[in-house]
Amino acid sequence: MKQDQFLEKLLAADFPVPELVELSVGKFLDMHSYPYEIQALVLEGQVDITIGGIKTTFLPGDIFHLLPNQIHTINYGAKGVKYLESKKLFVAQNNLQPN
Repeated sequence: MKQDQFLEKLLAADFPVPELVELSVGKFLDMHSYPYEIQALVLEGQVDITIGGIKTTFLPGDIFHLLPNQIHTINYGAKGVKYLESKKLFVAQNNLQPN
């Protein structure tokens, strides 16, 4: 996907403007999660994300999407990685009714 298409997709899904993320060669993050939703477009390099024992490799032009609180690992590959990342905060809905 091209950057302009990615930006249009984010806008349509009410995601904020993405930030550029650059990570070093061979960096690995063990099992973790984030309290927000992530959509990211890989610009350079490679990122491997493992969710539920299934590893997926993302290369330039690919988009990865992580849901809030989704447990995963990340490996940033032999050349590192550069991607555009947008984070949308997860706000829990409650069933409280006004008095």
